[in-house]
Amino acid sequence: MNMALVSIATIFVVASFATFAYASDPSPLQDFCVAVNDTKAFVFVNGKICKNPNMVVAEDFLFRGLNKPGNTSNPLGSRVTPVNVNQLSGLNTLGISAVRIDYAPNGLNPPHTHPRATEILILLKGTLYVGFVTSNPADPALKNKLFTKYLHPGDVFVFPKGLIHFQFNVGKTNAVAFAGLSSQNPGVITIANAVFGSDPPINPDVLTKAFQVEKDVIDYLQAQFWWNID
Repeated sequence: MNMALVSIATIFVVASFATFAYASDPSPLQDFCVAVNDTKAFVFVNGKICKNPNMVVAEDFLFRGLNKPGNTSNPLGSRVTPVNVNQLSGLNTLGISAVRIDYAPNGLNPPHTHPRATEILILLKGTLYVGFVTSNPADPALKNKLFTKYLHPGDVFVFPKGLIHFQFNVGKTNAVAFAGLSSQNPGVITIANAVFGSDPPINPDVLTKAFQVEKDVIDYLQAQFWWNID
């Protein structure tokens, strides 16, 4: 467990320096801006409203529980435990957040993007096959490029901001990773969920044309239950 704690500390330090160099969120104009619970806010802003500094306490900067495994009993076999501004109000305006990701054997964190953050991931346990795909190339004759690696404990991999990426547990045991993200609220768009599980559904004619398949294929995909592991 000591090794795990050292690794967690390392990822936070690395992510912190990355934030200082270039944060996707605006730089703070004061020491801190602890977020007010949205249910108590009377206006909406880009981010969160600040709590009265005189009311701020140490607990506003503390989150407990990343030592606890996430429940991977779902069809994807993975679970993300986030620590962003919605779980830790003291992160407001600081341009950083974290997650723990648990993977059962053959567990998958499916292709997704973080529209507001770069992600730096460190593997603590297990073996992962990870990768990301580039955005559309300027030359239409070229294809989106895939970058992949097999990770082992202690390995670090970076997923650039906004690019589609994934992690897949190719080992025979559980895997655990921690990641830092360069936003207090990175956002997550799981590709399959967004395309086939939106509410209301995307017109099947649009998806049939986009994927160049028969309509019954789209109907089948839209009829599935798309899991959210966050």
